[in-house]
Amino acid sequence: MSQQRVVVIGGGLAGLSATMKLAELGIPVDLISLTPVKRSHSVCAQGGINACNDQTRQLGDSEWKHFDDTVYGGDFLQHQPPVKEMTLWAPKVIELMDRLGVPFNRTGEGFIDRRRFGGTLYKRTAFSGATTGQQLLYALDEQVRRRESEGLVRKFEFWDFLGPIQDSNGECRGVVAQDMVSMEIRGFPASAVVVASGGCGLLYGRSTMSVFCNGSAASRCFQAGAKYGNAEFIQVHPTAIPGADKLRLMSESARGEGGRVWVPKKPQDPRSPRQIPENERYYFLEERYPEYGNLVPRDIATREIFDVCVNDGLSVEAGRMCVYLDLTHIERSELDRKLGGILEIYEKFQGVDPRDEPMKIFPAVHYSMGGLWADYVRSADGGMEAGNPRNQMTTINGLYAMGECDYHYHGANRLGANSLLSCIFTGLFSGPGIANFIQGRSEATTSDLEAAVRKQQERHDALLNQSAGGENPYLIHQELGDVLTRAATVVRKNEQLEEAIKTVDDLHQRVQKVSLSDTGTWTNQNVIFAKAVQDMFPLAKALLKGALQRDECRGAHFKPAFSMPELTSDNDADRRREAEAWCDRFEENNKKFLKSSVATWEGNDVSIAYEDVDTSLIPPRPRLYGLKGAEVISEVWNERAAKAKAAAATASQDAAN
Repeated sequence: MSQQRVVVIGGGLAGLSATMKLAELGIPVDLISLTPVKRSHSVCAQGGINACNDQTRQLGDSEWKHFDDTVYGGDFLQHQPPVKEMTLWAPKVIELMDRLGVPFNRTGEGFIDRRRFGGTLYKRTAFSGATTGQQLLYALDEQVRRRESEGLVRKFEFWDFLGPIQDSNGECRGVVAQDMVSMEIRGFPASAVVVASGGCGLLYGRSTMSVFCNGSAASRCFQAGAKYGNAEFIQVHPTAIPGADKLRLMSESARGEGGRVWVPKKPQDPRSPRQIPENERYYFLEERYPEYGNLVPRDIATREIFDVCVNDGLSVEAGRMCVYLDLTHIERSELDRKLGGILEIYEKFQGVDPRDEPMKIFPAVHYSMGGLWADYVRSADGGMEAGNPRNQMTTINGLYAMGECDYHYHGANRLGANSLLSCIFTGLFSGPGIANFIQGRSEATTSDLEAAVRKQQERHDALLNQSAGGENPYLIHQELGDVLTRAATVVRKNEQLEEAIKTVDDLHQRVQKVSLSDTGTWTNQNVIFAKAVQDMFPLAKALLKGALQRDECRGAHFKPAFSMPELTSDNDADRRREAEAWCDRFEENNKKFLKSSVATWEGNDVSIAYEDVDTSLIPPRPRLYGLKGAEVISEVWNERAAKAKAAAATASQDAAN
């Protein structure tokens, strides 16, 4: 086995699983993490990890149905081979993590317990109370520490990734990173680099993501030439605690265990929620979506909560938008056993015990479905070809993207509990391909390394030496967050997006003129934050331009002006004609927009191109959760699909003859 070194950026689930697999293959790894590995944002994941399992198989479930739920929930905006491969691997991932010691909750018989999550009718989600991400990360961290003790892994915690080292052909040959204590800037030569740096929630100022999830690592790769896919698709989680400093997630597991979302039918009812009788409560998700109830996909639940508060005026409070998330009907012992982690968070920050009184929640920016564009090679069975070096590689040769900073697996909307699966899967599956890629491949030359370090040192020194009286990076960041939150969260309108683009262009010019309050050369967080804010703007521009150009509603991207109508007629014949027209419009829309947006950084701005999505395994169909007239639309669509399938079969037979 080749002994070339690989650098992994990020100590969360994707970075640790990639490091574990590469070390297992005998490849030395430098693991660079912005935080101590055990404080990576993956520890904040609460609800669980998805996989078809023996219990759900008895009810008719399969890996194929998990695959179908994932692409249907994502509005078919994923290349299907990677998603199929992920769902096929899912049961093996759960078995591996169980054997590595993850303390999954168990049934009375000793089997791994499961809960339902949004967008599925099966209990596929394995969980460790409400701290699943933490338990998964700790198990992987133990394996990486074992390899560290053997000398195969070197860990660099509190180091900030500044950019890839590229040779004269633009290929990645290592990275430049900065020690956030000593402020040393150093080059790390490598035969390949894995970026597993998570999402970019800090673009919005406040989100459920950790405050270091600023997207700077992905942005620095983007500015170096890597393309960025589907930037406009940002998941807004339905249930979070609004806070002045950040937004704290209340996991979907609360609804998965029977939590109910409701508002009083009387606007701003002054009574305690426990005093409001059942017939005066509006369980709007259960009424509007009887099949899925409180576990509709996240984009739909988010819009319904927003609609109830903003358009119906039924927010629980007059001065703050929120609805009730009610767990009080569930036994306290069950709540403590399965949801103890999130109940403690709510009690700590709100001063109210959610076992006794319903929680007050509202949607919050939560997850980046888009990310660095990554390649894949399709296998003969429609999955991904194992061991192929192209899997997960960006448009920069030698630079890989995995986890939340990669665009592959979730399309226009992520199903809950698929994120932990995609992170671990990409690390494990891609390890052998990276091993094959680096055989005989050289690292950065001394001259390339020194030039890359010098470039980053010059940027660092220029910020420290900027004259006083310039812009404040913290205020510019606040303005950027306000702009994105107004224009590009739950509801998007073209006029607001156009105005936001102008504002962001202006902010981008201003952020180049920031002055620092701290010009010290030791543990200077001010300069590190200033760089991160500057590097938010390429991603912000890709997000806003992608959203402006996508004139449709798809998953988390919702433009009311382009929404598909409900059927209105009560007459069967007229209803049928409405459904035919609806399907015509749906087909036309897919011809235009069933494509991934692919952003390229060009000097100081973004250009957007589009690529077709591989939907060859499961043909796209209308996403009809709760739509009035869905049964007629579905009937018409299925008839069209059957005719198209028969015509294709006839054409294939004629060609064979």
